[in-house]
Amino acid sequence: MNFEDVAEAISPDVYEQFKQAIELGKWPDGRTLSAAQKEICLQAIMLYEAKHNIDLSERIGYVDSKKKTEPCGTDKDKTDDVSTVRILH
Repeated sequence: MNFEDVAEAISPDVYEQFKQAIELGKWPDGRTLSAAQKEICLQAIMLYEAKHNIDLSERIGYVDSKKKTEPCGTDKDKTDDVSTVRILH
């Protein structure tokens, strides 16, 4: 049995637990996910979503490209785009 077979066979409950673990950066028992665990969970989630035909808008990492928003920290009334940056050593 390979990784793809295992990812396809996970239950919807395990899928939701993996998604929550990625979102929070920790397992339900409070232990922190390692970088390797995050990578494996993301791969399993993506394979699960592809195999179970999860709607694109419900998939992990989905960004609605049609939704227009202003970039963070912009002020619509501000006419210039100049700001001061201090570099601390």
